[in-house]
Amino acid sequence: MRRGRVEGANEVEDHENDRALLKRVAGGDKGAMKRLYERHQAGLLVFVESRLRDSMEAFDVVQDTFLDVWRSASRHEDRSSVKTWIFSIARNKTIDRFRKKGREVPLDEDFDPPDLTPNAQAVMEAASDAEQVRGCIDKLSASHARAVRLAFYEDMGYAEIAEVERVPEGTIKTRIFHAKKLLMQCLTKVIRGI
Repeated sequence: MRRGRVEGANEVEDHENDRALLKRVAGGDKGAMKRLYERHQAGLLVFVESRLRDSMEAFDVVQDTFLDVWRSASRHEDRSSVKTWIFSIARNKTIDRFRKKGREVPLDEDFDPPDLTPNAQAVMEAASDAEQVRGCIDKLSASHARAVRLAFYEDMGYAEIAEVERVPEGTIKTRIFHAKKLLMQCLTKVIRGI
């Protein structure tokens, strides 16, 4: 079960496709590498940029990540999905980037916001506008925004996100729980014009 639903056939197919592509990459297949890059580059860029807050630096980290994927494809041990493995490489490269520049690696803060349950109908109307949703996600703390993006845009389960973020799975569940509440509050305010 992932976030309250059964893993679908498309998700299993995606995991299998990634594994097959990675095996071909390990054998030196540049076409497979290009396909793997196309499948994950956009989501990875959003993930890295959410940490670095610099699109050029994020682009560099993504490129470095895929170079590592090319070089180390044969060493993937299949303990996690290929996608999770790639995102973990990117996370580590992002942390390395902070350290090389002498910047402090930001700690992920978690807080317990007040429970202000909004009107469900209002939230549904606001959710129909993707721009409003993105705007509300941008208002979340970095750790909450990353958890939401990985869960809902990258379709990762709690365990995969926890592995990428290197925190306990319970922490990810808590982050997503609180992020959903904050998103509902934000979308309600958008609808009411507050």
